[in-house]
Amino acid sequence: MGTERKKDFHRMVSDRIREAREAAGLTQKQLSDRLGFKDRQTLSSIETGQRKITSEELVSVIRILKKDLDFFTDPFRLVGEGAFSWRAQAAPAELETFEDKARGWIAAYRALGEDLGETFSPLTPRLGLNIRSLFEEAWNAAERLNQSWGLGSKPAPILPRVAEEKLDILVLHVDMHGLAISGAACHLPEFDTILINRRDREGRRAFDFAHELFHILTWPTLPPNHVDTESPTGHKAKRTEWLANNFAGALLMPQDAILDRWKQRGKKDIHNWIKAAADEFGVTALALYNRLRALDLIPVAERASISEARLTWTGRVTAVGSLPPLFSAKYMRRIRKALDRGFLSERRAASLLDLTTEEMDKLMETYGLAPELGRAAGDGA
Repeated sequence: MGTERKKDFHRMVSDRIREAREAAGLTQKQLSDRLGFKDRQTLSSIETGQRKITSEELVSVIRILKKDLDFFTDPFRLVGEGAFSWRAQAAPAELETFEDKARGWIAAYRALGEDLGETFSPLTPRLGLNIRSLFEEAWNAAERLNQSWGLGSKPAPILPRVAEEKLDILVLHVDMHGLAISGAACHLPEFDTILINRRDREGRRAFDFAHELFHILTWPTLPPNHVDTESPTGHKAKRTEWLANNFAGALLMPQDAILDRWKQRGKKDIHNWIKAAADEFGVTALALYNRLRALDLIPVAERASISEARLTWTGRVTAVGSLPPLFSAKYMRRIRKALDRGFLSERRAASLLDLTTEEMDKLMETYGLAPELGRAAGDGA
């Protein structure tokens, strides 16, 4: 471990001591007294990183604050950092458990990047939107982004890959077995992450991704709630989610493409037409219906005949064999490099990914990530 990495480690330990102390509701003086320090300044120096904590002192901290050793020393954890916003209806305890797992995936990506010397982009583009922005401004921002990124008339299939490249964000397709979670955005100073439930239907995945992308691009001015429900409460939360939905709709269904498709409708039944057109755009039928309403394309007389119950089509069913692979090529490349360079053991990597080593190897094969020659021959770490 190099000098800089050691500094980062000691800084991490000191930050986590402060986080655990504050979570326990203790002042620096109260914890100092329990640790037997002569004055509060000793603990203050530890928490600010000016003084390293000794092994004996850390053992006492663990006992007093009732945390395990990994809480203070494991770089594969996000402690007191990383703001999440979840699109979920899950019970709080279930969501907390899953968030802990997600924090591990994201922390590992960051820690291994530091070990491998892979830097993070210092700049993230932002949308010039705020709580007073109009829905039309969200549409315009989406249209400009479409043009800037060259997404074309049907962005859904390529949006995650392009966003990952343009923004240097992390995209993770994960399994959320039995949980009412569609996805999430996570904001860190170094990089942002979007998590998507890969077992959702294609159209739902596309809209959730575009919605979370809005949060990534507006986090400083429109920080989202920790849980983004279908019915947010409070003016700011409602406004933020409405803007996110309008942005997502405009990004996935550009106005010119919608108008061209609408002109070709003819006399087809509105319900069947919306379902077919939604499949072409790779979105849900309800998402397309809402976009048509926003553009005021559906005549008032016909709008009265539309049944939303007949528009519950959420996109083509994805066969099990054609689900997006777990995590992402970008994420698994970093895991592969860390394995090949001895920064990570196979057992630790498989445990992190919640897979067996055999399942991890198969996932690596899916992404075309074979071990380096020396490691494959048994000579690697």
